[in-house]
Amino acid sequence: MASEKAPERWDIFCAVVDNYGDIGVTWRLAKQLSAEQSIAITLWVDDLNSFSHILPALDPNLLSQVHFGVTINQWSEPLAVAYQAGNVLIEAFACELPEQVKNQLIVMQQAFKLNSHAAKPPLWLNLEYLSAESWVEGCHGLPSMQPSGLKKYFYFPGFTAKTGGLICEKTLFEKRDAWQREPQNRLDLFASLGLSGIESGDKVISVFSYESSALLALCQTWQNSEQTIHALFPKGRSLNSLQSILPCSVDTLTAGMQIKLGNLVIHILPMTDQEGYDKLLWSCDFNIVRGEDSFLRAQWAAKPFIWHIYAQEDDYHLIKLDAFMQLYCNNLPPALAKSWKALNLAFNKEQQELTTSHWQKLNLIDLPLLHHAKQWPIDAINDVDLVSRLVQFVKNS
Repeated sequence: MASEKAPERWDIFCAVVDNYGDIGVTWRLAKQLSAEQSIAITLWVDDLNSFSHILPALDPNLLSQVHFGVTINQWSEPLAVAYQAGNVLIEAFACELPEQVKNQLIVMQQAFKLNSHAAKPPLWLNLEYLSAESWVEGCHGLPSMQPSGLKKYFYFPGFTAKTGGLICEKTLFEKRDAWQREPQNRLDLFASLGLSGIESGDKVISVFSYESSALLALCQTWQNSEQTIHALFPKGRSLNSLQSILPCSVDTLTAGMQIKLGNLVIHILPMTDQEGYDKLLWSCDFNIVRGEDSFLRAQWAAKPFIWHIYAQEDDYHLIKLDAFMQLYCNNLPPALAKSWKALNLAFNKEQQELTTSHWQKLNLIDLPLLHHAKQWPIDAINDVDLVSRLVQFVKNS
């Protein structure tokens, strides 16, 4: 009787940048590959302390542990846990692989050249950052010959069929729709997070941004709004922008605190895992997000949002922002598209007066905008998510 084929083993290396950005994307990828593709995943992470903020069950003191079916190893120099090459090796966002890993690949490559029955080196991929720029289509999947003689492929996530796709679990939209159909779910979530005083008809906005004077301007505008606005902030960089209007130091703020400023109520959120953050985005009327993971999850939440993109030299981030906005607004009525793009651009340029002006012009309950936010995830996924495309790419290679 023929034995069953052993499951594939993949290794993913991730260097934690900006606390949660890179690890957020990589952790979702690892979980989905394990759960939906039955691939044995080993995730190597250099900063388990930061990682534990989005995976509370993680013990930063352990060299190796398993969560959600994924083996998580401490990435140290030198490696304290032995690397054993599997079928695929992914370096997330051009992180520099440990020398001992690269040396092992070289030895395997030389042995395989001498003997085709020897173990073949793993397929080496560099998972790139998500971009909506048109050049991504031409670069996705291209190989790069390394000085060692090894070949590395560049895998580009993206919004079109000619890119690597977008991270999205197969049942995500179904779970989101079921959550949003029941209004009590969001009130129960807010209560579980220690947020009090939020009524069913109140406007609720989540904020996870970098420092920005435009955010301060928005909060000052919200103070004078006609209805109560609840702004939900995790303790972190966003709050640094508000020090001038806060009654206490940012350092003294703790989860569960609320600060009332006119018709604005600022709530301090506790840290949550990724599933909890998804539910938070689903439950708010508007989301302000940063980075890559939160940016994509805000889209999947089917709610209007502002993307605070990470600033780059020579304002290159504004080119990336524009490329996405062109795609996102493709099917919006022209006036509404112009207003939404202007708001995002003003916020990212920290143009305070323009940000507040465009905010006031943008009707947050405008049905075409809400309808578009709901339809966009269906259109953007292009029928095939990143994990499905990635597995097919590996098979074809």
